Amino acid sequence: MGPVARTILDRGPPRRRTAVGRACHDLTVTTALIYLVVMIAVAAVVFLLASAVFGRGEELAPLPPGASPTRLPPEDVTGDDVRALRFQQAVRGYRMSEVDWALEHLAGEVDQLRGRIAELEQEIATRTSAE
Repeated sequence: MGPVARTILDRGPPRRRTAVGRACHDLTVTTALIYLVVMIAVAAVVFLLASAVFGRGEELAPLPPGASPTRLPPEDVTGDDVRALRFQQAVRGYRMSEVDWALEHLAGEVDQLRGRIAELEQEIATRTSAE
């Protein structure tokens, strides 16, 4: 026989788990489960305390449903007004109704300005032809 076979035969029959070994194993598993439950409970308490103290991180109260923070003056929109324009963010971008409203408002303002420019150019053309 080789040295490996002799070592296996010298060991004898496989050992059975004793009651003490089983109790020790059960105690280790129970201790690990208790640690896990305690860690989850502590994490939950810390989360709830942080939520109560800090809230959702908002500085202002949320807007009522249907309200919009998007503002433009009713007339004489300037470039600074457009640059300062901000839209409320939704789950996948901006609220389409607010963007549509702002674009419609700006389009009306541009149409009005273009109409006024056309009137003034017509007036200038009639004055120069009369002279």
